[in-house]
Amino acid sequence: MSRPDGAAGRLHADALRVLTAWEAPDAVQDEERREFLRHLAVHPDGLWRECAPGHITASTAVLDGTGTRVLLTLHRKLKAWLQLGGHCEPGDASLAAAALREATEESGIAGLRLRPEPIRLDRHAVPCHPGGSWHLDVQYVAFAPENARHAVSDESDALGWFPVDALPEPSDDIVRRLVERAAGLKG
Repeated sequence: MSRPDGAAGRLHADALRVLTAWEAPDAVQDEERREFLRHLAVHPDGLWRECAPGHITASTAVLDGTGTRVLLTLHRKLKAWLQLGGHCEPGDASLAAAALREATEESGIAGLRLRPEPIRLDRHAVPCHPGGSWHLDVQYVAFAPENARHAVSDESDALGWFPVDALPEPSDDIVRRLVERAAGLKG
């Protein structure tokens, strides 16, 4: 497969830059970082949904201004409470831009303040392709403006604000680990 060019090439280069420069908080996260970089080296198309072995995604824990509540989506297909985020698109200038775009689209909240660097990585199985696939999720945190009003997108059954220490069910360990890490950060 050929190397990506144009806007797609810039996003690929950004992903390499972000993952190379990112200082993982522990050895497990550093191994994830190295695995994501290996994936991109083997799969030049590794940012796109069409890459069946797996693809980089960008998601965001959206916190209120106090950092005590998180906005979660009841995912329409998976029927679980999840962070906002999803697949990269060719028009995304960077992984951070993809994370912010997804969070804004899925929350309906304008003016989210995204921290520019990821806060964690997560690799998890997904049903994107027959036989399954993997999301190599680069996870960010964003803070909503005061009195932000959210709006349910067509990807969600519901959206809701939850205390960071009392997440709803069903959710999963991916969300719990992301929210725990995000809650320790300041806007």
